Amino acid sequence: MTRFSSLLFIAAIAVSPALAQTPAPLTPPAKPAKKPDALDQLAAKITATRTLVYKKAGDRELLLHILEPAGHKPTDTRACFITIHGGGWTGGNPQRMMPFADHYARQGLVGISIQYRLNNAKAGVTVYDCVKDARSAVRYVRAHAKELGIDPQKIIVSGGSAGGHLAAATALFDTVNEEGEDLSISTTPNALVLLFPVIDCSKEGYGQAKIGATWQELSPVHHVRAGLPPTITFHGTGDTVTPFIGAKNFHEAMLKAGNKSELVINEGGGHGYLMRDRALLDDTLARSDAFLAGLGLIAQP
Repeated sequence: MTRFSSLLFIAAIAVSPALAQTPAPLTPPAKPAKKPDALDQLAAKITATRTLVYKKAGDRELLLHILEPAGHKPTDTRACFITIHGGGWTGGNPQRMMPFADHYARQGLVGISIQYRLNNAKAGVTVYDCVKDARSAVRYVRAHAKELGIDPQKIIVSGGSAGGHLAAATALFDTVNEEGEDLSISTTPNALVLLFPVIDCSKEGYGQAKIGATWQELSPVHHVRAGLPPTITFHGTGDTVTPFIGAKNFHEAMLKAGNKSELVINEGGGHGYLMRDRALLDDTLARSDAFLAGLGLIAQP
């Protein structure tokens, strides 16, 4: 071996460990933002007429996002449509459900989308607190109906997914109330419109892990009784988040108890199906209109 080739060999040995090192892993790409669905696209164009504090929880103010119909006056006695967002009790925001409030404001109702505390173990907020907030919101609206220009006997409450659970909770869970509120003011609405709701909180449904050992206290299907408000429920048979069987059982229990109940079934529809398709969303609103008109809560469509 010549002196020159020996030097090349030594240099190769010196360099090879560095070349053999595993390269540093690349930073994983950020997850793409959720593409706005049909409901998001509508919601982005809507602004509340005003917001109003309905409750203080500690140092936090919780708001009603209100959409008033054209020409609305405080002396009016209009029906009111309250809507509650979903998100597993841990996410979401009132803006998401503003298209529902807007739809009914356009028909002369006062539309309201409510804010509530989100379930957060570190912050000490439980699903019970979410329920308390929903009930507080309805109680506030009914107590202040005269100044809001609302008929206290024409209050409709609606919600999607966990928001559907909270909507049902306003009629079902009479013992879950914020301390210090006037319990003589009913939180029970005059009608319910439930969208793929969390309706069974057992292990066969949704919510047991988040609520804990007392899940049955907050499971709507386990609290059906006579005298509940007329209810229309929209649910897809392909829902694997809040399984369809829960909505079916709730509907059948409502009828057995002598309550008015309609179940609108979307074959194969997954969780949130009606939010993603404008045609399905419009159909949901049209069916809700017909149901509420039949109760005399809105004008015939």
